[in-house]
Amino acid sequence: MTDPFETFGHRLPEETGRRTRSTRRSAARTRRRRRHRVGLAVAACLALVSGVAVGAVSDGVATVRELLARVDADFDGPGDAVVRVEIPAGATGAAIGAILAEADVVASVGAFTTAFARHPAAAGIQPGVVELYTRMRAVDAVERLARNERVKNRVTVPEGFTLEQVLERVVEQTDITRDALDAAIADPQSLGLPDKAGGVVEGWLFPATYVVTDDDTAVTLLARMIAQTSAELERLGIPTERWQSIITEASIIEREAPQGYRGKVARVIKNRLAIGMPLGMDAIDSFGLGIPAHLITRAQFNDPNLPFASRVHSGLPPTPIGNPGVAAIQAAASPTPGDWLWFVTVNLHTGETKFTDDYNVFLQYRRQFQVWAAANGF
Repeated sequence: MTDPFETFGHRLPEETGRRTRSTRRSAARTRRRRRHRVGLAVAACLALVSGVAVGAVSDGVATVRELLARVDADFDGPGDAVVRVEIPAGATGAAIGAILAEADVVASVGAFTTAFARHPAAAGIQPGVVELYTRMRAVDAVERLARNERVKNRVTVPEGFTLEQVLERVVEQTDITRDALDAAIADPQSLGLPDKAGGVVEGWLFPATYVVTDDDTAVTLLARMIAQTSAELERLGIPTERWQSIITEASIIEREAPQGYRGKVARVIKNRLAIGMPLGMDAIDSFGLGIPAHLITRAQFNDPNLPFASRVHSGLPPTPIGNPGVAAIQAAASPTPGDWLWFVTVNLHTGETKFTDDYNVFLQYRRQFQVWAAANGF
């Protein structure tokens, strides 16, 4: 079997973000609108001092009353997109309002400072990064800030990441130490790991983006990932006695199946298991040995002393081989109907994958892949 995971690796879309020209123009327009709102606040203050009408940039001549109405403008709420804002140490209500207006969280500095003055806990707002929403009501923004629920960081677990990869990412992106993570893994009961997992956390850290706060520990973060996996299994109506086998099958699907072929790969796994045929999938051996599939020798593939030697041992591997996402779990629970026993990804650029129940046809597909690989430098 070819192993697209080893070829493509995992790269998240947000890690590659490249702004388009239209996006940059849109962002520039938004920044101009935000600066305009702050400018109006300044103009209104000057007008109050001078007692005369002033000209608002690009709006013509406006009276003091009109300016003040816009300076006190407020959004209807409850908010749109999530945005992270940093509140600096020692910031006054007006300074925070200016920061939020610039971030398009509130409509005006005036509305925010009014709400700030009326909130009994506003003086206790702490510095740090907080998650708010664009276009919030000013009173809601103050209320959320007053909770002092500061964001430490975000951790994104991609589909197919192994336990080791997840732990490395948590250490890289948070203040949680590897020692603390290892201690938590060594006490799976503290994490709420289901009994069917047999104490093995591999496969149970649900792929998603997690906000890590100051109150989070290794236990709370990993427990949240495990709880999310359990919640998805319950949502899909999978009986608890099947949870571990479904997670294990889904982990193989996540590593072996190109997008669009998960259901068929799931069926190949089911068909092989039904007749006691070894799964023979490179991703299993690769996980067990901790090396890419193309570096595994023929002797290693056929070594019965290796528990993850998928060409030798029938049945599922001893543990999941990664953390599957919901699409792979769904495929494992509801495979596409078919009689297939083999599949080959014949084009790694397009992901085109062919399935068959005939070994001789499988050899033809394999040869087709080899020709393609030679022509494309693989």
